Amino acid sequence: MKKVLVIMGSDSDLKVMEKCIDRLKSFDIPTEVRICSAHRTPAVAEQLAKNAKEDGFGVIIAAAGKAAHLGGVLAANTTLPVIGVPMGTSVMGGMDSLLSIVQMPKGIPVATVAIDGADNAAILAAQMIALSDDALADKLAQFKADMANEVMAKDEKIKAQFA
Repeated sequence: MKKVLVIMGSDSDLKVMEKCIDRLKSFDIPTEVRICSAHRTPAVAEQLAKNAKEDGFGVIIAAAGKAAHLGGVLAANTTLPVIGVPMGTSVMGGMDSLLSIVQMPKGIPVATVAIDGADNAAILAAQMIALSDDALADKLAQFKADMANEVMAKDEKIKAQFA
């Protein structure tokens, strides 16, 4: 199975990104977690991206706030899919991060989830890897069925409450 590389721009992103890491682990996806700054350690970011495929990764998840250039720097240096997670900020509530990640130039796509959308980043990464991994595809199908069953159980409970 391909691994997922989770890179955060700062350790302050960890509280949000733990949801991503936990979700990846729930699908038994091998995960490596790193901290790397697009601005303070650009050479490290470049090397992580350039070596990711050779190192067995299938997807990179990049979490960054404010200027949020990490996902773009990584995407510029790899052919692997990169998923950006915009971090909520005190300045603009994360809209600055969201717009920085989603507005990539032609040829450098970064799939972008919601502000602090770490869980969805993990699920999207799992779906990408599942394209070539039937066992993972089965786990995802069960995950979605479990979500549906949870909603249906809540629906039954609320119907009974107001009947």
